[in-house]
Amino acid sequence: MNRRVAVLASLAVAILVFAVGAIAYSRFATPEPPPTPVSEPSNLVRFNSPVVGPQNAPVTIVEFFDPSCEACRAFYPIVKQIMARYPERVRLVLRYAPLHEGSDQAVRILEAARKQDRLIPVLEAMLAGQPNWAAHGAPNLDIAWQIAGAAGLDLDRARADAQGEDVTAVLAQEIADLEALGVSQTPTFYVNGRELLDFGPQQLADLVAEEVEKTN
Repeated sequence: MNRRVAVLASLAVAILVFAVGAIAYSRFATPEPPPTPVSEPSNLVRFNSPVVGPQNAPVTIVEFFDPSCEACRAFYPIVKQIMARYPERVRLVLRYAPLHEGSDQAVRILEAARKQDRLIPVLEAMLAGQPNWAAHGAPNLDIAWQIAGAAGLDLDRARADAQGEDVTAVLAQEIADLEALGVSQTPTFYVNGRELLDFGPQQLADLVAEEVEKTN
């Protein structure tokens, strides 16, 4: 996250907006996406990666994020705003990048929420409450679970699901793809396969706009 530190200060307003309350994405789906005009390396988008937005959208944002990452929390409302500009043209693929201590367990909570069709509500709740549970070096996952429960997660079922072999396999695949792509900081964005190298909110918006324009 070293190259993200300077960006965090400029995102204070976005964080405040997010804290007031996020507007849910218009659509969320997890089935295998149909073919799109975008050429996507297999380690960039997996068939079971969570997808937000139209499955057949011509522009795909891939975000590698860590639920413990402050910059990821700051960018969350920004990505939503960008998607709202192109409701039928842009989709978001979420990839886990558990780079902080305890983040792998936070990912397990999110995957358990996904099994109950509660991924987005739980993700938003965990990001909103991130300062309470995600202290770097000393994460409090008990608080994270409490937040997830308050967001409507069946905790008894979720605690069992979170330790399932399928969730372990998801984590292993995500980590393998991180290594294959050389992703070492969060958030890391790709737009139609193009990595956002010049990091920042406006740069991301410009890259998405450029790819949308290509599809006109």
